[in-house]
Amino acid sequence: MRVLVIMDPIERVNLKKDSTMAMLWAAARRGHTLGYALQDDLFIDQGQAYGQIKPLAVFENSKDYYRLGEAQTERLASYDVILMRKDPPFDLRFIYTTYMLEQAEREGAWVINKPQSLRDCNEKLFATQFPDLMVPTRVTSNQALIREFLAEHGDIIVKPLDGMGGMGIFRLQVGSPNIGATLEVLTNLGQSPIMAQKYIPEIVDGDKRILMINGEPVPYCLARIPQDGETRGNLAAGGRGEARPLTARDRAIAAKVGPVLRDKGLVFVGLDVIGDYVTEINVTSPTCIREIDAQFGTSIADDLFAVLEQGRAH
Repeated sequence: MRVLVIMDPIERVNLKKDSTMAMLWAAARRGHTLGYALQDDLFIDQGQAYGQIKPLAVFENSKDYYRLGEAQTERLASYDVILMRKDPPFDLRFIYTTYMLEQAEREGAWVINKPQSLRDCNEKLFATQFPDLMVPTRVTSNQALIREFLAEHGDIIVKPLDGMGGMGIFRLQVGSPNIGATLEVLTNLGQSPIMAQKYIPEIVDGDKRILMINGEPVPYCLARIPQDGETRGNLAAGGRGEARPLTARDRAIAAKVGPVLRDKGLVFVGLDVIGDYVTEINVTSPTCIREIDAQFGTSIADDLFAVLEQGRAH
């Protein structure tokens, strides 16, 4: 297959952790041809989607892990699969990119993940479609409603709807100092809705990332365990990653969410689970492949490509 990756600059990736590189290495091992582009390289001309695309070769070598050829203008639909692996923020630029990718999709390319679903499925709000899998949750820009929620539950987490890597996540308890200031900043003085969730004490055992491939769970998850004194397990916030087999509850959650992901064309997704509850459903550029592979000898990117090679009918 011809595989196009749209990602952040390849020269800046963290080689030890980057899931996109795992995908590219798997594609190369399996004999696929690779192309590389940044968001800014995509354009539409006369109703067709194009890119200034560079041929890409990748090597499993920390000192010399990629080579790029000369950029050529190509139709995006000349690629069988397009991997949209641009990290958040999910901003207007990202949204415009999904429109260009949607045009490529109309012309026959298979975009992972489906552009419309990238727009539709905000990583925080999407989880609210599964209320029976969530802790008590409220989404609002109204400070009074958040204070009411805090009074009801006593101990809550508040976070922006567009954050990543644990940014902007705060724990508030009844009587906490600076509740008003925290909510003013997070809601932008009542202009932006945020998410409030009842605090889940099981966070001390880890915020689990369950990877889903075409609606089916990878049999191991990565528990991201907070540092002492920290409420966030995110690796970007200093959490420690410990791979574990899925529990029966993890599998039950995956079985409930999986068919919805498949229906929405969300082929590679990361569920965030704390204790028995889903907290987020990550669709834009899920990670943690490398950490699980390293600890359990899996090759999750090969599992992904095995699905992609079968084509969309499967």
